Amino acid sequence: MIASALTPRTGEPASALLGTLAAEGASGALSTEWGIFYLSAGHVVHVESAVTADLGDLLTHSGALAADGWWQAIDQAGRGCRVGRQLVDSGQLTTGALELCHLGALFDAAYFVLAHDGPALRFRPGVTHWLGAVRSVPVDTVLRESRRRRELLHRIWPEPAIDLAPLARVRRDTVDLPARRGRTLAQVDGVRTAAQIAGALACRTFHTLVELRRLAAAGLVVPVAPTPAPAPASTEPGPAPRPAAPDEPDTALLRRLLHALEAL
Repeated sequence: MIASALTPRTGEPASALLGTLAAEGASGALSTEWGIFYLSAGHVVHVESAVTADLGDLLTHSGALAADGWWQAIDQAGRGCRVGRQLVDSGQLTTGALELCHLGALFDAAYFVLAHDGPALRFRPGVTHWLGAVRSVPVDTVLRESRRRRELLHRIWPEPAIDLAPLARVRRDTVDLPARRGRTLAQVDGVRTAAQIAGALACRTFHTLVELRRLAAAGLVVPVAPTPAPAPASTEPGPAPRPAAPDEPDTALLRRLLHALEAL
């Protein structure tokens, strides 16, 4: 049975272990080097990865929710793992808006974790995410959608370094591009990664990856550094500390990494 905590470095890929946990109807948190899967009764209820924007970033950067409202919900309901419910009950978000944004964050993070499908680190039975129940997704659906995304991105441009490395423009002349692609290109500055560009645009990471790979295929964008080492996964559930002031995307990522290191 998987019900007991796994020892580190089981050697079994996370995707295979997710299938086992789903068959057993397990609840808890499965940690990998690239992120954490949270399960309830064998279904995926949330996924976190340090290389994608979290739900709070998506909601607040897009203007769907004020930053003060997000942190107030965490203060009031974080310990009880009911942040999502608090946002709806307080009238700050509708159930549909929360579910839509939550699923976007879940599939974005799952793509990155499963694209680097290394060995699972451990499974912690009974661990729940501070967000609480929003929408559960069958494991098979998560695996299938992640595979579909990998295949789509590979068809557009087969070099995965675009997903993680800082990106630079190849030339500065004016290029006639579709509006979304043009906005994406404007954020490429030789420093930002795809996830940071997505945060700056208040867009989902996968949608930004599609545009960046199309820009790479057109010879307009290149990675400027090797793929960075995987970010450490947090071993304890909990939101990042409340920022003293609004963060730039790169600062927000560093803040989340610091929180993960402190938890370790």
